[in-house]
Parts: sequence; structure tokens; C-alpha cells
Amino acid sequence: MNEYTYLTLRERPELEAAAAEWFHSKWGTPQEAYLACMDAYLRGETELGWYLCLDGDTIVGGMGVIENDFHDRKDLTPNVCAVYTEEGYRGRGIAGRLLDMVVEDMREKGVTPLYLLTDHTGFYERYGWEFFCLAQGDGEQTMSRMYIHK
Repeated sequence: MNEYTYLTLRERPELEAAAAEWFHSKWGTPQEAYLACMDAYLRGETELGWYLCLDGDTIVGGMGVIENDFHDRKDLTPNVCAVYTEEGYRGRGIAGRLLDMVVEDMREKGVTPLYLLTDHTGFYERYGWEFFCLAQGDGEQTMSRMYIHK
């Protein structure tokens, strides 16, 4: 089994540009938006961070924590966002390990609960997340599932 490296962007700040481009390529959100959030995190203006899984020097999984993940429930904050694992790496526990890392890191910083907006069912429950409510994603026609981790 492969050994992957799990880290926060603060541990490898030189990955900022590559991480912003990687997240942009997965979600279509402008690279500048990722860079703005990552810059604030790297400058210590916020503890809401960015988490990566590397296979060698290649980003194969990642997620962030932001105030609001583009939905109508502005009172539910902060949100885990941009959860993604490369297709060829799925089913290896990468996303689960990153989720656990995020929850523990935020808990150590006194940030709890966390929220997560998704269309998936059955996945996040495996990692201690509970369905909380439905929320309307910005520009979305249908409601999505909001999860909470206490």
C-alpha cells in the first residue's frame, strides 16, 4: 500500500500556487478566490485552513475550511469545502483521513462544530458527520444536504 503525506498548507506554503490551481481545476471556482483564502491562512489572519494529501509531490486529495460554502445558510459556519480526491486514488481512505485531520485540527483551535454541504449520502456519516438540514446552494435549482460535525 502506498504511503501518502497528509499536511496543512502551512506545513508546505510553497505549494500554495499549485494547490490553488489544483482546487480550481476540480471545482471551477476562480484560482484567485482560492489564493485569497490561502493567503489569509498563511498570514495567520484566520485559522480556517487548507489540507492536502500528496503522493510524492503530486496533490491527490484536498479540502479547505471557509466561512460559508456558497449557500443560503450564512448562520452555519465554518464549512468544509472543496472536498476532492483524484479518481484513481478513491477508495483508499484519503478523504476520510483528511476529514478526520480537519476535524481534529479545528477542534484543537476551538473551532466546532463544522458544517459541510454535499449531494452525497452515506459517505460522510462514516466519519462522524450527521445530516443537519437542507440548504440552497448559490445558483442551484435543488436543495443540498448540510452535515454537521460536533
